[in-house]
Amino acid sequence: MKRLAVFVAVFFAAGLIQAQPQPAAKPADTSSATAKPADLKPADPKATGKAGAKKDEKKKEEEPKIPGVTIPRANGGFLGLEVVNGNYKLSFYDKKKKPTKVDVTRATARWPNPRAPGDNRTVLNVSGTALVGAKPVVPPYNFNVYLTLLQGEGDEAKAVESYVVAFHN
Repeated sequence: MKRLAVFVAVFFAAGLIQAQPQPAAKPADTSSATAKPADLKPADPKATGKAGAKKDEKKKEEEPKIPGVTIPRANGGFLGLEVVNGNYKLSFYDKKKKPTKVDVTRATARWPNPRAPGDNRTVLNVSGTALVGAKPVVPPYNFNVYLTLLQGEGDEAKAVESYVVAFHN
């Protein structure tokens, strides 16, 4: 029994020693006496591309962020799938990631049920500038959602696009 206690204590101590963070390596000092004056040139703003960097920063700031999971479409646009008030909301965006009107009649969504066998299903209907589902989505939000976009009414509705989305929140 004592041997077992000693073994466990040694094993635990070894684990703690291995878990300690290693000291970070210090970066080499580039301002030492070994640097030659010819190596130290004044920075030319045109050569460093500062003007180009400012334009890139503006582009990054201007690019809108699509809420939820972003889904690229075949026509160059985007879809944004998110859970709002416990229900799915599918928003439509153009090539520049600007909100656009819904271009389908409705959509269907299918996802696994975490509390019972089988899948959950809902129809997403037009509500303003998005498609919104009626069935609540139960967390945890970490599963695949099967989306089918439909065009037409009733029995004449045809699937125009379908997606498998790795949904997470």
